[in-house]
Amino acid sequence: MDENRDIVIVGGGPSGLAAAIYAGRARFKTVILEKMMLGGQVALTNDIANYPGFPDGVAGPELTELMEKQARKFGAEIRLEEVVSVSLDGDIKIVATTAGNAYRAPVVILSSGADPRKLECPGEEELRGRGVSYCATCDGPFFRNKVVTVIGGGDAALKEGLFLTKFASRVILVHRRQGFRAEKIYVEEARQNPKFEFVLDAVVKEIQGGDKVKNILVENVITKTQTGIPCDGVFIFVGHLPNSGMASKIVETDPAGHVATNRDMETKIPGLYAIGDLRQGSYRQIATGVGEGVTAAMHAERRIDEWIRTGVWSH
Repeated sequence: MDENRDIVIVGGGPSGLAAAIYAGRARFKTVILEKMMLGGQVALTNDIANYPGFPDGVAGPELTELMEKQARKFGAEIRLEEVVSVSLDGDIKIVATTAGNAYRAPVVILSSGADPRKLECPGEEELRGRGVSYCATCDGPFFRNKVVTVIGGGDAALKEGLFLTKFASRVILVHRRQGFRAEKIYVEEARQNPKFEFVLDAVVKEIQGGDKVKNILVENVITKTQTGIPCDGVFIFVGHLPNSGMASKIVETDPAGHVATNRDMETKIPGLYAIGDLRQGSYRQIATGVGEGVTAAMHAERRIDEWIRTGVWSH
């Protein structure tokens, strides 16, 4: 079924919700299309300590719920539909979903986020869901009084590793370097936690086990010696890959799959925007993603007003 909207937002993470709040306040007919659940990765984060306005931190699901209420308050519609394509009809975009709907709009804001990057090592796929996980908030409680390993050296690895100490008896972080990309405050907190251990200058070569994870084989990047680490779970936080499959069919992406934009978050196609983890150069923070969503919505308002004046679009 064909439906007209002023703005279609693909993805309901913080960036998309922020864009919806501003688009709704501008009195534009706005719909968010989200294939799974609002909030994206944020909804799976136990504690967010660096989002302004919450000095004691805020749980990801709580922040998502507040943003959703605000977006709905200003008239944004939210539909759980998976987008399968975005095509162009002159200046008008057509967003098709698995529900059989086709949304026509002059503005589309791509906020499809990213998925966890995999290690691509033997045993990872075979043991996924049987000890291999990419979400500590989702699966941490299953590892009460057990030994788990965390792979990675960024904010996610340290934060989620610290969260896992609430359940696990030991948390062993494996990282390929001595230094960390994570904020110093998380590294310091981990070093002070008696349950937290570090295995540095090491990479995972194999995740081992039969019906569940029992061991990981790591290799020292300097000496090339290999060591087994017995464990019950492996939590992998080695970055994310942007969900740019549909975007790459109508706009150029970089080798990693990110979409290039100008400072207004607009791509080379007028009225097509990319924000959040999908955007090339994004800092991948909730606060910056919200800012990108606001920027895109405010610039989109000017685009739509221009097209209404010139007869391209009827509001």
